[in-house]
Amino acid sequence: MNEKRIVSYKRKEVATILETIQTCVAGDKFILSANSNRIENMEFTDKYNLTVARIKEIISKIEIEDFCYGLHNEHIGYEHEILYVFCPHVELPYGDKIEAVDIYAKFNVINGERVIIISFHQRNYPVDYLFKPEGGAL
Repeated sequence: MNEKRIVSYKRKEVATILETIQTCVAGDKFILSANSNRIENMEFTDKYNLTVARIKEIISKIEIEDFCYGLHNEHIGYEHEILYVFCPHVELPYGDKIEAVDIYAKFNVINGERVIIISFHQRNYPVDYLFKPEGGAL
């Protein structure tokens, strides 16, 4: 994927986007991509035994400061869509311990009415946060 990151967002714009995502997820108007191209999502949810309820809880706690960037959808016929990337830091139970995990979460908001969670897995490369001090690289 030839990513062209969109970083021209204002806090208020991201607040509106995040509110839409969280409202859709809370209202069960979402799906988590689990097709053959999204093996990482399935492995992540299996590893940490993430139920739908737990995924919804994690998303409900995402903050504006967890926002990284937007992306144009590059799938033919969907180029008008913008995908939104957040990377919240969470603690998840794993066996008999708690692990600190950065979750790479990429959302597609469809007409402000439903959400496709395209990516929901452990971050596997550095990200820059738009609203954390000095870009907040992690």
